[in-house]
Amino acid sequence: MPRPDRIKRICDLMIACALIVFTLPLLMIIALAIKLDSPGPIFSRHERLGLGDRRIRLLKFRTIVHDPQRARSLARHNTHLTRVGSFLRYTEIDDLPQLVNVLRGELSLVDTSRDRPDFLG
Repeated sequence: MPRPDRIKRICDLMIACALIVFTLPLLMIIALAIKLDSPGPIFSRHERLGLGDRRIRLLKFRTIVHDPQRARSLARHNTHLTRVGSFLRYTEIDDLPQLVNVLRGELSLVDTSRDRPDFLG
């Protein structure tokens, strides 16, 4: 019988691959919109602690001004978000690139934890 962690990983891979294929046109449109909206990279990386205090770098679409000097001065006026970035954050699709983190095995879409209480309590 397969181990639960192996089944979880297979489910993660299947779901993440399907989602990437399904959203690929949207991902390409977003990447182009970011490039046209403001200079700088398409993606940003955010370091976080994962399971077992392992450091992982979450991949996200860039939503803020890339120029550090300008970002600091704009942050005081709360206008550091780009136009596209504002929309991406509002719709929460700036997190879609984290599917790559799922493929790498750094994140999981499927929770098989038995330590968590059931939804209804």
